[in-house]
Amino acid sequence: QVQLVESGGGLVQAGDSLRLSCAASGRTFNDYAMGWFRQAPGKEREFVAAINLSGASTYYADPVKGRFTISRDNAKNTVYLQMNSLKPEDTAVYYCAAGPSWLLLRPQQYMYWGQGTQVTVSS
Repeated sequence: QVQLVESGGGLVQAGDSLRLSCAASGRTFNDYAMGWFRQAPGKEREFVAAINLSGASTYYADPVKGRFTISRDNAKNTVYLQMNSLKPEDTAVYYCAAGPSWLLLRPQQYMYWGQGTQVTVSS
């Protein structure tokens, strides 16, 4: 079992930045690839970014490419999502997830999930 706890969400204005954190406990953190997803009201959960076990490889959804950066610190059992140049359409609950292999883009491919953190971007 892996327990994931997100933090760092909040209410910001368009153009601002936020950094989300996801702290893991339980089984060995660096046994898992990690992903960030988001879900806006009335919409399906969508992929945002993924990072492999070592942190050397990352992948982003087109809407966030160039603005968001995923990273991980295996010594701290934490994965981050740096979000810059935020837009109102980035408003959603953001979830981190742990998966068994690299580059998983669908929510059902991930094994463990956090409870989510709300990000609201005002125009």
